[in-house]
Amino acid sequence: MLKPNGKKTQKQQVSALALKLDLLFQSFRRRVASYEALPQLALLGFLSGLATGVVILLFRAAIELPLGYLLPGDSAENFEQLTPLMQFCLPIVGALILALWLMRLGVQQRKVGVTHVMERLGYHQGYISLRSGLLQFFCGVATLATGQSAGREGPAVHLGATSSSLLGQWMGLPNNSIRMLVGCGTAAAVSASFNTPIAGVIFAMEVVMLEYTINGFTPIILAAVTAAVVSQPIYGNDPAFIVPNFSLNSLVELPYIVAVAILIGMCSALFVKIISQTMEKVKTPILCRLLAAGFLTGLAALALPQIMGIGYDTVNDAIAGNIGFLLLLAIALAKLLVTATTIGLGMPSGIIGPTLFIGATLGGALGVLANMLMPTLASEPGFYAVLGMGAMMGSVLQAPLAAIMAVIELTRNPNVILPAMLIIIVSSLIASHYFRQRSVFLTILQLQGLDYRAEPLTLALRRVAVGAIMERSIKRSQQKLVWGEAKELLRTEPRWIIIESEGGPRAILPAADLARYLTEEEGKPEFNAGEASLDLLSIPAQRRDVASLHVQATLEEALDRLNATGVEALYVERTTAPLIKPIIGVITRADLESYYQYKSK
Repeated sequence: MLKPNGKKTQKQQVSALALKLDLLFQSFRRRVASYEALPQLALLGFLSGLATGVVILLFRAAIELPLGYLLPGDSAENFEQLTPLMQFCLPIVGALILALWLMRLGVQQRKVGVTHVMERLGYHQGYISLRSGLLQFFCGVATLATGQSAGREGPAVHLGATSSSLLGQWMGLPNNSIRMLVGCGTAAAVSASFNTPIAGVIFAMEVVMLEYTINGFTPIILAAVTAAVVSQPIYGNDPAFIVPNFSLNSLVELPYIVAVAILIGMCSALFVKIISQTMEKVKTPILCRLLAAGFLTGLAALALPQIMGIGYDTVNDAIAGNIGFLLLLAIALAKLLVTATTIGLGMPSGIIGPTLFIGATLGGALGVLANMLMPTLASEPGFYAVLGMGAMMGSVLQAPLAAIMAVIELTRNPNVILPAMLIIIVSSLIASHYFRQRSVFLTILQLQGLDYRAEPLTLALRRVAVGAIMERSIKRSQQKLVWGEAKELLRTEPRWIIIESEGGPRAILPAADLARYLTEEEGKPEFNAGEASLDLLSIPAQRRDVASLHVQATLEEALDRLNATGVEALYVERTTAPLIKPIIGVITRADLESYYQYKSK
């Protein structure tokens, strides 16, 4: 109702604004159903980077603030200055806290980290719950603040993916866009943690999404850049590690670098093997396993406290050449054995950080050895520490390109490109070819009975929602109708007629077949339109049985639904209110095949 002066009331204005926003959101959702809606996807990438950057700042603050009070000195990583009693007890107390919390949850509810993100992408279209994100936040803070041998990048990836997935769910986006947002959150998390945007992009596409696409790069790059911009005012523009301007002293070192790559590849295979064997053979309750993990960490910390926490202060010392050969070697082996065993026992630790630690200390030790063997030719030990970081990361994750980009961004030194590419590729090849090692994340998924599918057809169908290719020219009709009603159905020239019965839609009928039948019947001498009626399930036509599908589904979900139900077509629903699901389109198996064949050309 209008006021006497003809103006709308405030309530009417709010209702009109809400209607406009709803229409705007509907248009936006319809556009992002297609993988080629770059402006809209770019906007989502920006929002993902913004949300992830804020979440990572909160996560790092939650770790560093308590450690700033707990640890001596000004460093949040100074576990070495704790008393031996604290070094031994702190990981055990942390393990007990985690165990008592995780005991309350089912096995499926305890999953965290990059592996869980990949599982949600592979089996749940990227849907990650707020509860899962809160659990990861708690576990990440608890493991790192109590000195477990862990990293923050894995938890950061989970948190970034969760915040981005929740953003897509809140906006009601189709599932293909939610999957893309998970990739954006992954890249943004790595970017904000290391201040390495390019490495974050490559990590998201090479490790988590397992695909490279031109359209996929745009939103993921924007997410990584935005997250870096959010974190830089707090943590500065410097990368995570302090790396001098190293260079390769002589090409004579290249055979030695290959030897180092072979050794690191073997260590990578050992690391993944310990994780898998421990997961397979130790089946005790979670309380016993985590207490054993905490005890092992505390025991090792009595001799080598450098293994506690993230350990990036030790990595910086290894790069600076401040640690001797035997200590570097001992730290590397202890970190490898403790981290792999505790992860296998169920400690919710990040894996990426420890691989960098192990690679840096092992590479630094071999760099010291190189200076002993070739004092006039060998590069500095810190140079080998940097190369070792990339080699261990690349081989454990089976992500050589992400590791190469991480080394380049962390060093900001073009002189390391050639030796970094050599050592990373050789170590990854040794681990994968000679030891049959898969990515540590894929290995863990396989041990959980899951198979992360990455076939070209599957990836192509995941990128697009059904709303992008479904046929919207439809009419709904009851099974039996009179002649005039049949003629009215064809007035707007739909492509499909959805045949309804008491239990819901039963089949779809090509409108052209109905039109042909009406024309043939009207041409018969005995035809009487006033008395004629017809049954849409009985007339000659190429009918297809149908099943339901939600408009948010991807083409992969549509194909899975077709295979599971055995039908040849799906009617697409959209939820507008509880129990109200209007049908807005139809998609057939032939539509899916035509789309994939068109995109394959």
